Amino acid sequence: MFRPIFYGFRPTGLHVRRWSAEWIPDQVRDDGSEGGRRSAQQGFAPLSRSAESGFTSSSRSAQQGFTLLEMLVALAVFSLAALALVRLQGVTLRTAADLDSKALGQIVARNLMVEVQSDVAPPSVGEEDGEVENGGRRWHWTRTVKATEDKRLLQVDLVVDGQPGASPVVLSFLREVE
Repeated sequence: MFRPIFYGFRPTGLHVRRWSAEWIPDQVRDDGSEGGRRSAQQGFAPLSRSAESGFTSSSRSAQQGFTLLEMLVALAVFSLAALALVRLQGVTLRTAADLDSKALGQIVARNLMVEVQSDVAPPSVGEEDGEVENGGRRWHWTRTVKATEDKRLLQVDLVVDGQPGASPVVLSFLREVE
């Protein structure tokens, strides 16, 4: 006859149920009488196989706790959620750093625009590049100047690159020739 053997900690409610194929001999009680195997009528709850309860006793109470499999599934779901949060935090940090770089790049581009607008001599038509230091970083810039249909205006396009891999800042404006 097969008898269930229980392993685990009863006070916390966590247990693992295993079926054993070994024969367990009758036990002798403290009063000297022999205890025998007990049937379902004498106290063992019948086992039921259903999708709702798995292979558990039909008289399972709420105090018994969770099985090891249920705990492992819950732990797996929790770990997936924790990994998703860690990945989200990494993306947030990269985005914040890129926004900081882009904001400082816009300041550099506007400073270069003010230099071009406030210079007495208009810039020459063509492409020019250089480097400037601002905010503790070196910024590479490229300026392209083109003539427009109106001979009194020049179109100036500035491209400012800060860090490799970061998106460049582009600023376009018009300048009077005078």
